[in-house]
Amino acid sequence: MGTTVANTETNEKTWGGDNQPLKASYGKLMMWFFIASDALTFTGFLAAYGFSRFKFADIWPIADDVYTHVPFIHGDYPMIFVAFMTFVLIMSSVTMVLAVDAGHKMDKAKTTLYMFLTVIGGIIFLSSQAYEWTTFIKGTYGAVGTHGGNIIQFVDNDGKRVALKDFAIAQPTNREQHLRKNGLWYSDEKPLTSFTLNEVITGFEANPNLLVKTTYSDENGHKTILSRAASINELKTKGKNVVEGANLIQNEYGPTLFANYFFFITGFHGFHVTVGVILNIIIFFNVVLGTYERRGSYEMVEKVGLYWHFVDLVWVFVFTFFYLV
Repeated sequence: MGTTVANTETNEKTWGGDNQPLKASYGKLMMWFFIASDALTFTGFLAAYGFSRFKFADIWPIADDVYTHVPFIHGDYPMIFVAFMTFVLIMSSVTMVLAVDAGHKMDKAKTTLYMFLTVIGGIIFLSSQAYEWTTFIKGTYGAVGTHGGNIIQFVDNDGKRVALKDFAIAQPTNREQHLRKNGLWYSDEKPLTSFTLNEVITGFEANPNLLVKTTYSDENGHKTILSRAASINELKTKGKNVVEGANLIQNEYGPTLFANYFFFITGFHGFHVTVGVILNIIIFFNVVLGTYERRGSYEMVEKVGLYWHFVDLVWVFVFTFFYLV
């Protein structure tokens, strides 16, 4: 008899399964597990970026010099467009909260509206990120790579960046990009730059108001600007090739690691946003078709909402690491 009572008490204290462990449905619990594991992945990537960022702090690009583009507007507007992207993504998280709340109240009309706004916010963010990538890859000013792997940038007497196209003197040339179809079948040459190194040097010498800005920082954290004589010597003795934009091998902004991390981490986050937009679209149409109305529960909206909030939160950290630090 005593043994029976003991077994009964043990069974009452032991979780016997059910479909709501920890008072959460199985689906929500699995979403939390996924978010926790994915958070560790992003943590590792951002930690690696942080170590590299501070190890090469004296040559790391300054965000205000890199992210200056705004669509349809010429000029330098540091961080404006990135701030707009961030605002849109955060607002999409707000509309997702409203959609989940409307779902709890079984309000189909409002859930439909807020899910639609969330999808639109995600699409705007992805479009903005595509534009940011495009301008990052194409570049704005151009630079010269050195034999040591560093970057030589050009500024005027006021310290403002000057584009290669504004001073390089084009010379007659028969340059032609080597492609497989017109040369060795197994080898392609990278796209030719707008100007040759000699054209850049000639134009630099012809403009006495130009100076060289190195990728190294002084004691105040500003990139070092050389004197006119030192600038000419730096360009002639260390210049190796013209660099326009950014890729995984070389970029006009600074060390190669900078572009590598940018493409990988923002691209990985962009992939998550893309998946989130697709899921939100599926949920949106299910709401429109009344699927969750018939089920008597809008829990799927909440599950996808958890993922969307996670994506937004990750961007806050990516934004902080890449654009603010």
